Amino acid sequence: MKVDWKRIALVTGIMAVSIALDFISKNWATENLMGKPVESYWNDFFRLLYVRNEGAFLSLGSDLPAFLQFVMLKLFPVTLLLALLFYTLFNAGLDRWHIIAFSCILGGGIANIYDRLMFGSVVDFMNMGFSGLRTGIFNVADMFIMAGLFMMLPQMFQRKR
Repeated sequence: MKVDWKRIALVTGIMAVSIALDFISKNWATENLMGKPVESYWNDFFRLLYVRNEGAFLSLGSDLPAFLQFVMLKLFPVTLLLALLFYTLFNAGLDRWHIIAFSCILGGGIANIYDRLMFGSVVDFMNMGFSGLRTGIFNVADMFIMAGLFMMLPQMFQRKR
């Protein structure tokens, strides 16, 4: 098996940027939003508020028993991220677009799982919506995960030649 150093550099570069931006933004949110009221912008389309999320997406799993929380919110995501990392680094069939998309997902996933493992929760601080329809509260790592998923959507609907 030949090592593709360009691919490794691309993957680790994207992961490093996403992890760094998430770390910086969570530190900023902790210093500037914790204990303060919600800040609203653009006619309440965008809100900044500090929340510690002990669950997964939309706080799912935060009320599970401790053992199930460990398995579902720590062990399973770490295993999944390791598998995705090896798949992204070593699958010769992946094109550049998929490599970038998976790298975004990996960076965001690693940033969030690090917080969950080290601190028991993840800092979330952004919310968007209009006319009573709002997103869940999210962070920069979540944005990278969603960006990676959205990058893969067009490919899901293309026919193979």
